[in-house]
Amino acid sequence: MVNPTSGTFSQSKIDRIMVSLSQSGMEPVLLKTGSPLDPMLFASRICAGEPDPLIVVAGGDGTVNGVLNGLEPGVATLAVIPLGTSNVLARELKICSVDDALGRLAGGKTRTASVGELFCAGQKKRFLLMAGIGVDGAVVRGVRLSEKRRIGKGAYLLSAMRLLFAWDRNRLQVAGAGKTLSCHSVIVCNAAKYGGDFSLAPEADLFSPGFQVLCINGGRLTYLKLALLLALGRAACSRSVARFGASELLVSGTKAVQLDGDYFGDGPLRLRSIPDFVRLIV
Repeated sequence: MVNPTSGTFSQSKIDRIMVSLSQSGMEPVLLKTGSPLDPMLFASRICAGEPDPLIVVAGGDGTVNGVLNGLEPGVATLAVIPLGTSNVLARELKICSVDDALGRLAGGKTRTASVGELFCAGQKKRFLLMAGIGVDGAVVRGVRLSEKRRIGKGAYLLSAMRLLFAWDRNRLQVAGAGKTLSCHSVIVCNAAKYGGDFSLAPEADLFSPGFQVLCINGGRLTYLKLALLLALGRAACSRSVARFGASELLVSGTKAVQLDGDYFGDGPLRLRSIPDFVRLIV
């Protein structure tokens, strides 16, 4: 499955991928997405028609998330070939290039991953990497497609700068694992990486059930300091972040929500971890 709008897409890469898969003894069928709903619809159709499908996603984290939401639990094997802007899942799996991803596909080694599931305003959606509520969600919501196409990751920085001038002081209530906390924003991590190759939640593990929950308190300056610590690889040292593990979570408030780097909507919401949901090529 290929997303032609992914950040580093090129037809020559797709041609090379198809040749490599054929040379590995596979019989690949090329599916090009044409709308944000296509990855989910394609994945649902594949799972309905194949008893043990292998779905190869050539795209970014948003395309992978779409596929994830079309899968049946415990049925499919998923491989990622990084063609997106941030490629957080590929970095989490230490996939460093298209050729590296193809080599792993040929090797066929898999591990079973857990996913998160979110319930909000009558909607249900899964995520593989993280859910961000508050500043995190508002930055993603504010990203302009024209800027993302032009400057890639820089579009998120521009959105964050605009957010600093329209600061939301409202708070959230977070309840899980016997705790109830009040905070300004929360990031629910199913994986360790964030925004690319930055380590935000070192304790989080795709292949183990449960989340690492990060509750952030403070104003503009706090977030600027946290961004600096993240860039320096020291985000775990921030005193403005309360951390705890949980398998289920309730988050109050109506702040913006992002899932795996795409805007989803506004809270309040409920989250839970689903173990052993999908096999990943590693």
